[in-house]
Amino acid sequence: MAKKTGAAKKRDSLRVLIVEARFYEHIADALMAGAQRVLDEAGATYETIAVPGALEVPAAIAFAVEAAQKKRAPYDGVVALGCVIQGETYHFELVSNESARGLMDLSLRGLAIGNGILTVDNEAQALARSSADGRNKGASAAKAALAMIALKRKLAGK
Repeated sequence: MAKKTGAAKKRDSLRVLIVEARFYEHIADALMAGAQRVLDEAGATYETIAVPGALEVPAAIAFAVEAAQKKRAPYDGVVALGCVIQGETYHFELVSNESARGLMDLSLRGLAIGNGILTVDNEAQALARSSADGRNKGASAAKAALAMIALKRKLAGK
């Protein structure tokens, strides 16, 4: 279920969806904190949805976007968060490639998406990319989503 959070709702505020994969909970928490900080600073409102892993992120985005459009409350953009760590099998490549492909397919349908799904060799790399020291990829993904929202609006003449 979507959890409403974020800055106080304003009529002209940006409405953003954050979908986070919870497979590595401590990394997901850190990525979420970075994304929320950026969206709060931008004055955006946001909803969050948690899913089990990175492969579920694109489907959850598609479900939520469709439901929001039916309610006439579309999202301006989406932030995708998660982490895939290299293991001993081909599963890493499948999850990494297919989650990225799913996000790309959605973006080509016109969604402004910031991709914050880490694909790393080990946990140390994941922790470095989810730290609060300015390299937080959750924050970077939120900034990318905001930039894509701005570009989409500019090209639409809004």
